[in-house]
Amino acid sequence: MRAFANSCFLFPAVIALAFLGSSNSAQAQAAASAAWPPPPHGKEIHLKHVLVIGQTRGFEHDSVSAAMVAIYNLGKESGLWDTTLRTDTELLTKKPMKNNAKNLDYFDVLVFASTTGELDMDDSQKQDMMSFIKEDGKGFVGIHAALDTNYTWPEYGEMIGGWFDQHPWSTFNAPIVNEDPSFPAVRHFPGAFVKYDEIYQPKAWSRDKVNVLLSLDPTKLNYDNNPRIHRADHDFPVAWSKVYGKGRVFYSTLGHTEEAWQDPDIRKMYFEAIKWTLGMTEGSTASHPRPAVPSGTR
Repeated sequence: MRAFANSCFLFPAVIALAFLGSSNSAQAQAAASAAWPPPPHGKEIHLKHVLVIGQTRGFEHDSVSAAMVAIYNLGKESGLWDTTLRTDTELLTKKPMKNNAKNLDYFDVLVFASTTGELDMDDSQKQDMMSFIKEDGKGFVGIHAALDTNYTWPEYGEMIGGWFDQHPWSTFNAPIVNEDPSFPAVRHFPGAFVKYDEIYQPKAWSRDKVNVLLSLDPTKLNYDNNPRIHRADHDFPVAWSKVYGKGRVFYSTLGHTEEAWQDPDIRKMYFEAIKWTLGMTEGSTASHPRPAVPSGTR
């Protein structure tokens, strides 16, 4: 009887010790877990996908890398898009890709970051790229030297709005007029302002085919002894919007220098331009008359 009583006394004690041991073990495991970083999560898939191409077959701008990094960071910081950066044209196709590579069907916006010359694209790639914009209704953003690209491809010039035809004043304090302050990409600019940048003069370009957003103030330009001025109308656009088929197209000559990509105004312009081409905001693409030039000015 006494042995039974002792066993009855010992049994709860054993249970308590076992519970205490398991509790201590759980605490030790928890402490050990806290000492290690959490397991990594898979890559977050954002709502939209942006492909940035920085291939150059002509002049090599120092700002290409800065532009590409800026677009990448703007997407990551905002959480609105993820970005694929390439200095080749392999992904400019709708053909199936191998080894986890993505084709144009994966992307929502294509950005040309100061591309130059005739890019490495065959006829099927050119057709797929135009279909991406024109039929699929995807977006295109051209940065600076994107206008100095694909001169032998007529449809490219039609899509973007023209081609480069010199920069009459090189890099200078450009007097700029905001012609459409309601457009998302230029809404943050005042009516008139100055930016130190290189402004391209376009050829095969018509104001009637685009919505000019920013332009040079013709009353504040020096025309003396400048053989690089080819536009007799002295109409020098700095940024415009347009449609190409179902797709939205934005171009700006701003962004020539590396320093431009540290300028919050320039970063915001391209950030809002990408959002607009993604259909996240609305802005006009209708052409409008050139602002009146005061009498007595050139």
